[in-house]
Amino acid sequence: MDPSNHFTVADYVIFAVLLAASMAIGLYYALSGGRQRTTQEFLMAGRSMRCLPVSLSLIASFQSAVAIIGVPAEIYAHGTQYWFIGCAYILGLLIPARVFIPVLYRLRISSAYQYLELRFNKTVRICGTLTFIFQMVIYMGVCMYTPALALNAVTGFDLWVVVVVTGLVCTLYTTMGGLKAVIWTDVFQTAVMFAGQLAVIVVGIQQTGGVSHVWRKAWEGNRISGLDLNPDPTERHTFWTLGVGGVFLMLSLYGVNQAQVQRYLSARTEDEAVRSCYMAFPSLQLALALSCVMGLVMFARYSGEEHLDGPDASSRDVVVIHFVMDMLRDLPGLPGLFVACLFSAALSTISSAFNSLATVTMEDLVKPHCPAMSDTRATLLSKALAMFYGLLCLAMACLTHLMGDSVLQVALKIFGMVGGPNLGLFCLGMFFPWANPTGAIAGMGAGLTVAFWIGIGSTVTRPLPPDCGAPNATSSIGNVTLSRAWSGLGGFYSLSYMWYSGFNCWVVILTGLVVSYFTGHTREEDVAPGTVYPLLGKLQTKKLCCVTATPQPVCSVQPAEHKDLSGTDDKAPHERLLPATTYVEHESSV
Repeated sequence: MDPSNHFTVADYVIFAVLLAASMAIGLYYALSGGRQRTTQEFLMAGRSMRCLPVSLSLIASFQSAVAIIGVPAEIYAHGTQYWFIGCAYILGLLIPARVFIPVLYRLRISSAYQYLELRFNKTVRICGTLTFIFQMVIYMGVCMYTPALALNAVTGFDLWVVVVVTGLVCTLYTTMGGLKAVIWTDVFQTAVMFAGQLAVIVVGIQQTGGVSHVWRKAWEGNRISGLDLNPDPTERHTFWTLGVGGVFLMLSLYGVNQAQVQRYLSARTEDEAVRSCYMAFPSLQLALALSCVMGLVMFARYSGEEHLDGPDASSRDVVVIHFVMDMLRDLPGLPGLFVACLFSAALSTISSAFNSLATVTMEDLVKPHCPAMSDTRATLLSKALAMFYGLLCLAMACLTHLMGDSVLQVALKIFGMVGGPNLGLFCLGMFFPWANPTGAIAGMGAGLTVAFWIGIGSTVTRPLPPDCGAPNATSSIGNVTLSRAWSGLGGFYSLSYMWYSGFNCWVVILTGLVVSYFTGHTREEDVAPGTVYPLLGKLQTKKLCCVTATPQPVCSVQPAEHKDLSGTDDKAPHERLLPATTYVEHESSV
C-alpha cells in the first residue's frame, strides 16, 4: 500500500491546527501578563506556575517523538520486557521530590548549575553547563529530524520543509512567550499526544479482531515477557537493567536535568513543585502503557507477515507510521491526529530544550561576565539566545542527515552517557560534604572519559559469540579483526545501555571522593549552607544538613540579588548566602 494516498485534506487541516495553536499560545503570553519583559518572567515564568501545568509539562518534556515511535517499535520487535521500566518511575520520581527539589528550590536559583558554584566553584559550574549544552544540542537535532524522517517516508511530506517548519514554530513561540508559553503549549500537546495514541489503539484493536485476539497473537508470538531476573549486566533488557538501571536514567532526567529543574523552580511554592513531581507518575505510567499496548496491537496485526508492503519497511520508525496509516486510512482526520500527536511530542521536547539552553547560557556564561547588564537588555539577549539555539538545532538536524541513519542510535547513546556524569556531579556535591572542587572536576572528567570510551567502543565493536570455538579464534568486525584475548573487553563494551547512567554516575562519585581524600577534603566552614542533603543523618555535622526556608513571596528575585548568584563576587562559598533564606543550625535525622 502507499500510505501517502491516505493523508487527506482533513489530516492536513488537523496537523496545521496543531502548529497554529502552539503559535497562538506563544503569542498570547507574549502580549499578556508580564509580557516577558524581565528575565524572571521569560526564563522562570515569574515563579508563578501551579502544579498541574508543571506536571503535564514534565511529562511532555520526557515524551519525545523518539519515545512515541520507539517504544511501540521496541515492543513489536522484542516483547513487553521494556514495560518493566515503569518500576523505575517510582524511585525515579520519589527521590527528586524528596531530595533534589527541596535543595534546589530553597536556593532560589534559576539554573541548576548555579548550585555547582555554590557547592564547589565557578570552574565546576562551567563544566556542568558546557556538558549540558553539548548534550541537548545533539539530542534536539535528532528529535527534530526523527519525526520528519518518518513522516517523509510514509506521507510524502518534503523532509526539509517539515524539519524547518517544526524548528521555526518551536523557536518562535519559545522566543515570544518564554517558559510560560512553553509550559502551556506542553499542556496542550500532552492532551494531543494521549488522544492520538488512544485513537490508534482503539481503532487498531477493533480492526485486528478484539482484545482477546490481540492477546492470543502476542502470547503465541512470545511477545508477553515474564520477569527476567538474569543478573548479567550485558543483557539488553532484564528487570535489573530496567528497574534498577532505569532509576539512574530517571534521576538524570527528573533530578538534575535543567529542562526539568527549570519547571520545578517555576512553581509558586516548594510544595507545588513537589506535588508536580508526584503527579507526573500516573501520567508517565499511562503514556508507557499506551505505547506498549500499541506495540502489541501492531504485532497482532502483522504477525506472520515476513515484510510490510512499503519501501522503508525495514525501519522500525517507519513501521509505526505505516501501522497508523494502515489502521486509520478509512477514517479521515485520525491519521492527522496521530501525526499531530507525534509532532506534539517533538515540539514539547524541543521547545523545552531551547528555553533551558537559553537559561543556562544566560545565567552561567553571560551574567557572571556582565554583572551591570540591565534586566531589559538581559531579557532581549535571552530571547536572542533561544532563537540562536533553535537555528543551531536546525543545523544539527542537517548534520544528522549527512551522517546517516546510525547517528540516531549514536546520539541517543550520547544523551545517556552525558546524563550519568552530570547526575554523579550533583550527587557528589549533595551527599558527600567532604568532596572538594578538585575531586568534582576529576570525577567529571573521569566519568565523561569512561562514558565515551564505552559508548564509542560499543558502536565500533561487538562482543564475540559465546561459541566462537578455539582459544585463538578470531572475529571479523568490518575491517578490524579481534582476537579472543579481546573478548573480555568486548564484553565490557556490550554493557546494557540502561546501565550507562548508573555506571558513569558512580565513576564520578568514586573518583571524586578518592581525589578529594588525597588533595584535602572540604572543611565544614567552607561548605555553603543549604547545599548538602542530610543523607547520613546525625553522622553529618549540624551546620551542613539543616536548611529551612522562610515563606517565599511569589514575586521574582530582584536583579541586585542575582548578582550574588552569578558568581561575580570574590566571597568564599560559605559566605555566598542566598536571599530570602534562613539557615537554621540544629541536628537532623533522616
